[in-house]
Parts: sequence; C-alpha cells; structure tokens
Amino acid sequence: MPQMAPMSWLLLFLFFTIMLILFNTINYYLFIPKIEPSKTLESSKILNMTWKW
Repeated sequence: MPQMAPMSWLLLFLFFTIMLILFNTINYYLFIPKIEPSKTLESSKILNMTWKW
C-alpha cells in the first residue's frame, strides 16, 4: 500500500481547517436573531421612564 507524503497530510490539514473557519464565519454572519416585539417595547418603556419627585 502506498503511503501519503507528510506534505500531503499538511495540505489536507490546512485545507480542512480553512474550510472549517470559512463555514463558521459564514454561519455567524448569516444568522439573524429574532427579536420579540414585546421585549423591545418593555425596554423602551423602562428607558423612557421619568421619576416623579
């Protein structure tokens, strides 16, 4: 059985690590979090609250 040269293993390792990094960054930037409208309204009410004293 022929064995792979060490340089081929290094190239395979670099290829798969680059693919992993690309895949993770693409998933990170494509993810759009869903914001519930009730939480945004509550936070705006709290921020606009004025003290009556």
